[in-house]
This record gives sequence, C-alpha cells and structure tokens, in this order.
Amino acid sequence: MSVVNKVGNLAQKLLDQITGAEKPKLYYDPKGDLKDVLTQLPQLQQKYRPTPWLSNNHAHLLYFDLIKKKSVKLKYDHTEQLTMQDGGITAITWYGYDLPKDIPTIVLMHTITGTPDSMRELVRDLNTYTGWRIALCLRRGHAGLPMPIPQMSVFGSTHDLREQLAVIQNHFPQSDLYAVGSSAGTGVLVRYLGEEGENAPFKASFAMCPGYDTEKGFENVHPFYSKMMTKKLFKAFIYPYQNTWKSVESVQQVLATKNLQEFQNSYFEMAGYVDYASYNQAVNPIYVFENVKIPLMVLNSEDDPVCSIKNFEPYKQTVQGMPNIVVVTTKKGSHCGFYEGIQTKSWASRLIADYFKTFK
Repeated sequence: MSVVNKVGNLAQKLLDQITGAEKPKLYYDPKGDLKDVLTQLPQLQQKYRPTPWLSNNHAHLLYFDLIKKKSVKLKYDHTEQLTMQDGGITAITWYGYDLPKDIPTIVLMHTITGTPDSMRELVRDLNTYTGWRIALCLRRGHAGLPMPIPQMSVFGSTHDLREQLAVIQNHFPQSDLYAVGSSAGTGVLVRYLGEEGENAPFKASFAMCPGYDTEKGFENVHPFYSKMMTKKLFKAFIYPYQNTWKSVESVQQVLATKNLQEFQNSYFEMAGYVDYASYNQAVNPIYVFENVKIPLMVLNSEDDPVCSIKNFEPYKQTVQGMPNIVVVTTKKGSHCGFYEGIQTKSWASRLIADYFKTFK
C-alpha cells in the first residue's frame, strides 16, 4: 500500500470516529424469509457515513426540516381529492401518474404534519431510484384540505387508508404495490399491515423512524421538539378549522396542552373516540404488530431526538422471532435525515429503493 493510500485510510478512519460512521445493526430472524434479501443489499454491510457537518443529531434534523425540505423542487402531476364514506376529505397526490399502467406504485404515508411540499425529497428520490409511480396519501386536514366533519388523526386512519388504496387499485389494477411510512406515517402503515395480515396488498413495506408503541413513544421526544411540534399541530389542524371544531367540547383542553404526550392524551374526541382508551386501542400499531405478515423493513437511528431508539428496546426479541421483519439501526441519521456525502443525499431513500427492487 502506498504512503498516499495509508494517509487516506488513516484520515478516513479518523473522520469516521469523529462523525460516528458505523455499519448498521440488523435485528431479524436468521432463518426467516428476509435473510436472502439482506444479502442483496451491500449498503447494509458498509458503514453509513453521515455528512460530516451533520453528525450532530440536532443540526441534522434542523437541516432536514428547515433547509432541505424547502430547497427540493418537484412538480407533482395532480392531487386527487377524495370524499370518505363518512363525508371526511382525504387526497392522493400523484407523481409518475402517466407511467405505464403495469409499473409498480409506491404508496407513501407522510409525517405528522406532512404535505406534498414537505415530502418532495422522498418522492423525488424514490421515483429517481426506482422509476416507479408514487401515490402520496394525504390524511384529513393535511395540506389545507377541507375538513367538513370534525375528525382528524395524528397517525391516520386505516379506514381512510383502505378507501385510498381502493382508488389506487382501481386506477392501476395491474400495478404491484409497495408501501412506505415516514415518521408518524409508520403508525397507520404498521397498524394497517397488522390488521390485514396476509391480505395486505403490498409486495413489501418500509417504515422509516417509527415510534413503535404510540402510547409511550411521545414520552421520549426531546422536549424542544415536542413543544415545537405541538404548536405545529395547533397551527395545522385546529386554528384553520375553528368552525369545524365548534361542536367538540374538548378543543380548548387540547389547545392548553404543552407537549405531544399531553396532546395525544387529550385529543381523542377530535379523532372520533369517546375516551383515550378507545382511541389507543383502535390506533396504536403495537397491538397488531405481531400480525404483520408481509415483508417489512424498519429503519431507526440511535440518535433520533424525536422517535427515540428507546422505543425499540422492548421489541428487540420479538422482532428476531418474526420471519418477515428486519429492523435496521444506524448510529447516526437523526430523524428521517440520514444524509451522506457532500451533496447531502439520503442514505435511507437509496436503501428503500434497493430493498423494494429485490422483490421485482
């Protein structure tokens, strides 16, 4: 080895130590269905090297939320507004709608206050890496959708998702479906997968930065982000729809909450339930997690200040006994960032695309 190579290797090793670059950890059943899939993903055998100036989890998250989301340019095909059976409004925002009808479709479930604009980077990346169609399923009250009836949900409704999927399948009956949930969107994704079991229509699915047990997950959110995100919930779902919420007595109680845990414990009536216990039983994905039967890859970062890695700890043993699930954890990546390289490209988007393509 030349002196130049030795110096280069030493510099890389030093940079890796400073930035926290490490190989991902994998939790799965070594005799399960996904063992062969993992051998086709060399990315998981290599170090994830975060963008050097984003190795701090707060810098990483703020860059993702305040800079990257706003800098990505993408023109969607159109947004299809849908009226649910109870009169509520959801929508599907399409990208790649006019691709051949038999091209696969990735059904994307967005973040806690997600919009087509905030999801542009992930939509663009998934389309670029796969060449597939993207159907972004918008939940009630998101992206300024009309809210004719007083009902919304932070994590989403599997009833609404079923109606959205029926529309997607009606448009593209020949298209294989894949599913991605991002942050809060993993709640409705995993809940749906568990409710449907083997009947879920997806060939494979991916959950990025889930909170696992939604009853307890908000307890571990960093206080700054918990307070900030609670204010964003007010701004997105309550203030613009004050006429809609007039008949809901608990709204003022919800507006008095100071963090995500308090918000979740208080807003059950706004989600359409008579008490918190009923809401939690109907929405929490952890109650049906072990009934997920289709392939599911989960990605968490150990330095995530929003969906803490602590939330995964109680389920490590369970996951390693499930043949169709693998959980990938990285030392760095923050919350839904996972940027790498000077150009801050998403390591996670590349992983999702390569994982899905193993099922083609």
